[in-house]
Amino acid sequence: MDLGIAGRRALVCAASRGLGRACAMALAAEGAAVTITARSPGPLEAAAEEIRRATGAAVATAPGDIATEAGRAAALAACPDPDILVNNAGGPPPGDFRDWDRDTWIAALDANMLAPIFLIRAVVDGMMARGFGRIVNITSGAVKAPIPALGLSNGARTGLTGFVAGLARQTVARNVTVNNLLPGPFDTDRLLATLEAAARSSGRPLDEVREARRRANPAARFGDPAEFGATCAFLCSAQAGYITGQNLLLDGGAFPGTL
Repeated sequence: MDLGIAGRRALVCAASRGLGRACAMALAAEGAAVTITARSPGPLEAAAEEIRRATGAAVATAPGDIATEAGRAAALAACPDPDILVNNAGGPPPGDFRDWDRDTWIAALDANMLAPIFLIRAVVDGMMARGFGRIVNITSGAVKAPIPALGLSNGARTGLTGFVAGLARQTVARNVTVNNLLPGPFDTDRLLATLEAAARSSGRPLDEVREARRRANPAARFGDPAEFGATCAFLCSAQAGYITGQNLLLDGGAFPGTL
């Protein structure tokens, strides 16, 4: 299927690795002109070169912390009028809420709730004026089934979800959609960090914790980031203009609910 986004400008945040990089790769493979952001210039440029080699697409880089005003300004300077925005940021650390002070909470909100909202604010009116826009927020399966050790993520990402639910209905008539992708356990550095924290708190070997988590998933495996990227690319496609305000869960069936 031709997704109809060749030549579209895409800004993908936190894309030097993991799910962000997978989304950038998938969009570039469809012919989009991609700009990627990340905090570390070296890994960011390495990811850009990997995507260029794999797809032949133009890939620009914008080093900076997307959770900061300066980082967002750098990203928008590199891609001032994106047709596609993929919001993403590293998740806050796991832990016990009793140990988190106000500064810890504000950092989580800045990265996982406010940064996406500010980027949406910067680009959505231009998208509506041009008659095309696709905004995808990478959140977490914890939005539907909170994970006790990830309270910072549970709170911040749920706040973003509520905001998107209201906004998405205001933009879709102008062919601008806003949706959330909720990853479950994908084989990324983020998953490894979560498993390592679980191993430390339980006193069990990491390999044992990893294997137990894998077996507990109905799919009997962790997700491949490329699967996630392909789903993101479809939500950004011309064919997805009737999908908005949705929370699409990719978790191998882990969430046991009906809805």
